[in-house]
Amino acid sequence: MASQDAWSGWISFAGIVIIIVGGMDLLQGFVAILKDEYVVATSKGLAILDVTAWGWATLIWGGILILAGLGLLGGAGWARWLAIIGVAVNSIQQVAFLANYPQAYPLWNLLIVALNIVVLYALTARWQGFRDSLA
Repeated sequence: MASQDAWSGWISFAGIVIIIVGGMDLLQGFVAILKDEYVVATSKGLAILDVTAWGWATLIWGGILILAGLGLLGGAGWARWLAIIGVAVNSIQQVAFLANYPQAYPLWNLLIVALNIVVLYALTARWQGFRDSLA
């Protein structure tokens, strides 16, 4: 039973971290929307979207991640899959932005990717019994 409680803690931790990552995405999205000159683009990168469009995408994605984190804390099964897909896509998005704009806050992007990996581990390593331990 102690092992089940430990994994319950990991999943609760993942829910809290994904809310934090979603908040970081919201902040990053607001900065890109409101001050698009704050993030400087160069001709060295291939940008599919302009910085403002990327900001809107990041802002919306941050909201989805926060929703998934709140669902995880409530023990919803749909939230687990939304969170797994969400942090995977978020990691790809952060790495793509880092590759296109390497001069714009690489540590911020790498921190978000590292937190996404921790969340993926917590959500994929074990799920059985999580709802029972919440009750």
